[in-house]
Amino acid sequence: MSGVSPPRALVIACGALAHEVVALRRALGADRLAVQCLPADLHNHPQRIPGAVRDAVTRARGRFARVFVAYADCGTGGLLDAVLAEEGVERLPGAHCYEVFAGSDAFAELAAAEPGTFFLTDFLARHFERLVVVGLGLDRHPRLALEYFRHYRRVVYLSQREDAGLLARAEAAAARLGLAFEHRPTGYGALSRSMVDWSGLLAAADPSSAGEVGAGAVP
Repeated sequence: MSGVSPPRALVIACGALAHEVVALRRALGADRLAVQCLPADLHNHPQRIPGAVRDAVTRARGRFARVFVAYADCGTGGLLDAVLAEEGVERLPGAHCYEVFAGSDAFAELAAAEPGTFFLTDFLARHFERLVVVGLGLDRHPRLALEYFRHYRRVVYLSQREDAGLLARAEAAAARLGLAFEHRPTGYGALSRSMVDWSGLLAAADPSSAGEVGAGAVP
């Protein structure tokens, strides 16, 4: 036996946030914080998200002292909040990951300035071909893009980190859809603040469960 205590807290995260949540866990030095990511493809079926999260929370009972859910509402129409209220578990603020990363005020301004905006994150830029092109059948029926995106005017890429390769992918995605392109670096936004705040509460309850985060520690 190594003598290292097992994780006492669990973050149940959307698979689309896996890279960011794991990076934040590492930056926080939270050795006793475990991460479980649910399939990102649940976003194609948001009605399944509340049940999947409930199942994950149920499995965590008795194994973890605290649970946090790294999901926004994500198209569940309040059904996820109903589940979390019953379970006594917190989640990320906001309606979706675009609002989480950009911030509520900034996202509202972007949406009001151009309602016909298709948003990309690092995850969506990385997986655009699989999730959008193949997922919507555009690889087989390219003309469908004219129907699916006829009310869109631009693509706004909300980037979480500096990555020339992802920026090029996002620009290519906009070009493929025939839309104007705009890049807004956001960093981790409310995801970072929520994880830091939650880990701070965790550390207050058990100082050995999470490390401190200094300025600039979050990538």
